[in-house]
Amino acid sequence: MGDSRGHWAGDTLVVETTHFSEKNAYRGASENLRLTERFSRADPSTLIYEFTVDDPATWTAPWTGRIPLERLDENLYEYACHEGNRGMEGILKGARTEEREAAGVR
Repeated sequence: MGDSRGHWAGDTLVVETTHFSEKNAYRGASENLRLTERFSRADPSTLIYEFTVDDPATWTAPWTGRIPLERLDENLYEYACHEGNRGMEGILKGARTEEREAAGVR
């Protein structure tokens, strides 16, 4: 939705995005919107994702968010597009059956 450029600043990957499409104005932002994202390791199992949103025409000051992302050693499925959720009914039915059997209920 914009023009992204990445570079390394030490051990941190910095991605700066500008020229966002006017069709997808983020929360009323103007064409001056600048998104800066930083990806860095806190430890072997934690990635720190930090972002700064800056648009002087929309907000009085830039604002930042910071999210620690913990490593998972299991499958992760995107909730919005899990095969169109076509398989979800069968997955849930099987899980409920296993739960009933474990509880001794038929």
